[in-house]
Amino acid sequence: MDCIFCKIISGDIPSKKVYEDETVYAFYDINPMAPVHVLIIPKQHISSINEVDETNSAVISHIYEVAAKLAKELGVSESGYRLVSNCGADAGQTVFHLHFHLLGGQKLKVEMC
Repeated sequence: MDCIFCKIISGDIPSKKVYEDETVYAFYDINPMAPVHVLIIPKQHISSINEVDETNSAVISHIYEVAAKLAKELGVSESGYRLVSNCGADAGQTVFHLHFHLLGGQKLKVEMC
């Protein structure tokens, strides 16, 4: 598979890991858009939100649990943070492996990213 996120999960491409368990992997974005910018990705290759179904939807709830945990650990849970997942090219998805951006550490613009 030629997926950059799958290669990060396997260790073929280095990353600055923040969190890992049997279901997800989280790491700092290499082009941060906020002081805190972490990507949370499922280890199972799911191309986008469009592929979420009853066989893999538990991964999504787990990602939200991990996001809340990381927001606390990274000091943005009280001040606020944004959790974003783009779906499709028109929405700005550039890597077609489901991922969530956890952004915080400053007042974020209200406009859509």
